[in-house]
Amino acid sequence: MVFSVFLFFILLAAPDIFYPFGSAAGDKSIPVDDDGSSSVIHLLSPFLFFGRTYQQIYVNNNGHLTFNEPSSLYIPYSFPATRSQDIIAGLWTNLNNRMGGVISYQQYTNGSVLTRAFQDINTHVPNLTFNASWVFVATWGKVETSFQVVLISDGNFLFILINYGDIAVTEHQVQAGYDTVNSTDYFVIPGSNNGSFISNLRNSSNVNVTGRWAFRVDSGQHNISKGKCFLYIYIYIYIYINN
Repeated sequence: MVFSVFLFFILLAAPDIFYPFGSAAGDKSIPVDDDGSSSVIHLLSPFLFFGRTYQQIYVNNNGHLTFNEPSSLYIPYSFPATRSQDIIAGLWTNLNNRMGGVISYQQYTNGSVLTRAFQDINTHVPNLTFNASWVFVATWGKVETSFQVVLISDGNFLFILINYGDIAVTEHQVQAGYDTVNSTDYFVIPGSNNGSFISNLRNSSNVNVTGRWAFRVDSGQHNISKGKCFLYIYIYIYIYINN
């Protein structure tokens, strides 16, 4: 009697963690241009990033945000890089919006998005008194992959949320996380620097919300939580009996 055992791993669908985006949310779209960037975006609230305050930002097509100037770099350098640039990498790789999808952004100073940010941050950091006053949302929607970088501030405390949807495997070099001037602070999301495994980002987290990573980035305590959270996996075992 021969037993052939087949394991089928069925992943649950990720929760709806994305903030509103697209034309319905009033987003501004980035021009269709391989390795392009937005024009300078003047922030409606100063953004304190590990001790440096910025009044502007650029959304770069290849999956990252920069502050002082746009970037066309599509090959990520490894963090820590000890360079002279602050960078937030939602998913830094060779993305081309000429092949489809939309890259867009929006910022908010009132309304339901602030309420959602208030709820999210107070859930992720329950011992902090926080009331969101400004939110910036950058979305890569079906640009070979889907993810968001969300900046949140109450004027004192500042956070980044990175939300992952469907992430396609790639042969290109990849990296997600952030790096600062001279790499005094940096973080690489585990598994994000291997193109063969980046689809698992939608199943990981450091705040027990599947597909979401959260970071405090002002000059205070930066560690929110450690570890990864994975979706529940159902295992179906089919036994074929061959007499």
